[in-house]
Amino acid sequence: MSLRSSIASLRAAAAGLASRPLFREGAIEAIPMAIGIAAWGLVAGVAMAKSGMGAPLAILMSLLVYAGSVQIAALPLISSGAPVWVVWSATLCVSLRFLAYSFHYRPYFAHLPRRRRLALCFLMADSGFALFARRFPAPQPGTRHEDYFLGSALVTVSVWQVAIITGILMGHAIPAAWNLGFAGTMALLAITCTQLRSPVTWVAAVVAGCAAIAAYALPLKLNIIVAIAAAVAVGVLANHAPGSRGSARP
Repeated sequence: MSLRSSIASLRAAAAGLASRPLFREGAIEAIPMAIGIAAWGLVAGVAMAKSGMGAPLAILMSLLVYAGSVQIAALPLISSGAPVWVVWSATLCVSLRFLAYSFHYRPYFAHLPRRRRLALCFLMADSGFALFARRFPAPQPGTRHEDYFLGSALVTVSVWQVAIITGILMGHAIPAAWNLGFAGTMALLAITCTQLRSPVTWVAAVVAGCAAIAAYALPLKLNIIVAIAAAVAVGVLANHAPGSRGSARP
């Protein structure tokens, strides 16, 4: 197959995907999150540049490791010459939340071929998960949930890669006093608040926040895992409490 025919095929596939209503809906709903994602990407890129890692290697890491928190957690370990197993252990702990995301996505994507599911796994992100959970509280038969996922995910990954590569190339030109990471945190907090639709979800959120603060001193950002476990425990207890099944649902 010639290069020209390959490009034509890709264009046709892209046009077909963009014409799907759920794809466009996911892309549009991801746009408001772009400001926070861009700010967080710049912060991660600047951190990578200031770590002493060369720009080509930093850009390669950004393209292969689509996870800002993992990159930030791994940088000081790599710079200090920590053993590979220590770097892997740290990044695994930081990434455990994606395991919880995968369990949530499974009923929506279980019918897809394994290769396609693996590709979707690479595009998982915190903001995309929040948008997806808000749009589809439960699987809807006959709905192409993957179209919405792809729409929001492709916008997010595009903004992220442009922002983090810009941060890598600009390096020390962006002062730390700008505190751009706060914008990304606030964007995620705003979308999270839209998920609090019942007393149970509010209690779970408060418990998770308290658990995260109480366990903040744990290494490798394990307080995130503690917070997730606490929120899940609240949900499970509420779901099994007598007479509370109806109120436990968002």
